[in-house]
This record gives sequence, structure tokens and C-alpha cells, in this order.
Amino acid sequence: MKKFNVLDHEMVPEHVIISKKDVGALLTKYNIIKEQLPKIKSVDPICKETDAKSGDVVKIIRDSPTAGKSIAYRLVID
Repeated sequence: MKKFNVLDHEMVPEHVIISKKDVGALLTKYNIIKEQLPKIKSVDPICKETDAKSGDVVKIIRDSPTAGKSIAYRLVID
């Protein structure tokens, strides 16, 4: 049986785990702490496909008709 990869679906935006250095820059830019980011559960199919672990920050890049690209961030939690 062939496994379905959720990342291949046309409605799923690009998800990238960002480095610790980039997380630090992001938190400094917005003057927030990591726990203030929106959350995503580690059991989410996207987290499973990207091997995102609790404590990682995921960058979500969506196509936007008005902005071109829309970027959001999520903190992975258990």
C-alpha cells in the first residue's frame, strides 16, 4: 500500500523547520518569547512528515493573491 504524503497535496503550504539562530532572530525582531508563538501539535501530520519535534519552530510559507507570499510561524508542542 502506497503511503500518502500530505506535503504533496496542492492545498498544503510549504513547511520548513527553522534553525535555532533564525528562531533567536525572529523572537528578537518581534520582541516576544517562544511560547507566545501560535502552536502546532507534534502529532499533526505535517509535523510527522517534516520530523518536527516539540520545541521546534516551523515556518509556513503560503501563496497569497495580495501579498505574493505570506509567512507564519508555529511552535511545535506535545
